[in-house]
Parts: sequence; structure tokens; C-alpha cells
Amino acid sequence: MGLLIQLTMSSNSSTLLNEENSQGPKRNTECLESLELQTASSFQDNPLQQLQLASQEVLEKAKKSGRSKCPRCSSSRMFYCYTCFVPVETVPTKEIPTVKLPLKIDIIKHPNETDGKSTAVHAKLLAPDDVTIYKYPCIPEYEEKRHEIALIFPGPNSVSVKDIASHLQKHTEKNVCDNDDDCSREPSVKQAKIEPKEEEKSINKHISSNKSEGTRLKKIIFIDSTWNQTNKIITDERLQGLLQIELKTRKTCFWRHQKGKPDTYLSTIEAIYYFLVDYHQEILKENYKGQYDNLLFFFSFMYTLIKNAKCCAGKE
Repeated sequence: MGLLIQLTMSSNSSTLLNEENSQGPKRNTECLESLELQTASSFQDNPLQQLQLASQEVLEKAKKSGRSKCPRCSSSRMFYCYTCFVPVETVPTKEIPTVKLPLKIDIIKHPNETDGKSTAVHAKLLAPDDVTIYKYPCIPEYEEKRHEIALIFPGPNSVSVKDIASHLQKHTEKNVCDNDDDCSREPSVKQAKIEPKEEEKSINKHISSNKSEGTRLKKIIFIDSTWNQTNKIITDERLQGLLQIELKTRKTCFWRHQKGKPDTYLSTIEAIYYFLVDYHQEILKENYKGQYDNLLFFFSFMYTLIKNAKCCAGKE
């Protein structure tokens, strides 16, 4: 669900920010007053306002300092290097929050997707132990683990997050019977000298154990590309047969939304975040208390930055 963006100061966003800074104290004052007048009604549909985020002071300081070097490749970047997946020198790693995820995430990036326009790097920066980014066509083989893996992508056979467990269980039941002699044997009641109820209990316990283990989702796959480029990846044989999940109820806040696409088509980092929130509530059955909010640490900062710049440029 990838999609798109330059969260690292693209030329367009840089222009907007320069306009804001070049108008002088009067324009800045007018802009601040304008922003203050935008009451809750103008932001009530913006879920980013409610996020429980770590302090973004480090990003504010980095913004004022301007572009800085990547500590690995020495490229000039703003906030982080989108090729090395590390913060720049003006953004100390210790001041960037880290998020622990309940499962692993693979992000498959389209080869033509511009590195600087992708939000996938946010996930890698903020959840480094649980996120891996692959550049297509170099992706893992999922065949042997497909019963514990799901793909986030809309389609005719996609299911909602709350239906994950039941669909994985159906898949697991089939696998258990395919690989277990117990399922192909004669019913236990027809076998002499064995107590029917005890035999049935043994078989059911064995199958139930396998079901329980198999219905635990362990990895989620996201596709990072523009929507027009997704066909090449989604039709890859290595992704066929995976359970597909669609996020239908969330609306994007992404400032580079693609024309002609519904507002439920999310940027990569939004899709990851909203999936995890739904997964936490629907599958883990736990109250959500902001555990994954910091996945939007960079995204929310850039959203506000660009929103304010557009306001001061008179474009909103």
C-alpha cells in the first residue's frame, strides 16, 4: 500500500518552507494568528492530533540547522538518510524513539519507487528490530511459512483485520490434515480395543495444538510503491496464496495523495500504523494506549510542517 513520499524535504516542500521564512515577521505573525484561529473543527478529522508521541524537539532543532550529513554515506539529508536508514548527524539516535512490534514486518519496495519519497524508511528507523526492507525482485520465499504470514493489499479476496484468525485457522486445518496421518485414519470409534473417547481426545488435542500455533500471525508484508506500480509485485508467484488484508476504514493524512485514488489508500507508514492498532485491539484483544504511535514520529512532524507552510503560502 505503499506509496510515495518525500518526507525528507523534497524540492516542493523546501519551496513551501522557504516561502514561509522569506515573508518576514509580519507574514509569520499573520500565519500564527491564522493557525490559532483554526479551531478544533478544522482539525477534528485529523487523527494525528491525538497521537502520544515522544518529544519532537530534536526534529525542530534539525529543521533550523538545515540539511546534515549521513554518518554512513556522507550524503546531505534532512532528518535521516533514506538509503542507509539512519538519522543524520544533527539527529542523535538516542533522541529518536523506538517501537517494539508484536510481529515482524517485511516491506517490499518497488525498484522505481524514489527512495526520498517513501515513508517505509520511517518504520525501519523507528522499529529497527522488527522491520526489514527489500527492493523487488529480491524478496524472501514465503512458501513454507505462508500459514503465518499475511499481505496488506486490497482485493476481491481480502479480509478485514478482525477476520484474520478465522481465515488462518481454515488454512491451518487444511495443512494439519495434509501433513498428519491422524486426519486420514479411520474414525477412532471403528478401531477395536481402544477407548473411543480417549482416542478422540488425543487426536483433537493434537489438532487443536497445531491450530493454536498455526493461527498466530507472525509476519505482515507491505508493498511500498505508487498504486500504478503495484501490479508487478502483487502478481509475483512468491506472494500468491497469502492471506490478503485490507484496511477499509482509515483515511490518509498524506500530503502527496495520488489523484483519482480513494482517501482510504494510505501511505506505507500509515498502513503499518493503522494495521497494528487494529491488530492490537481485534486480535490481541488489548486496550490500545498509544503503544505504536511513535511510528508516526517523523510523519506527523512533516505533516504539520507542510500544513503550516501551505497555510502561510496561502494555499489552504
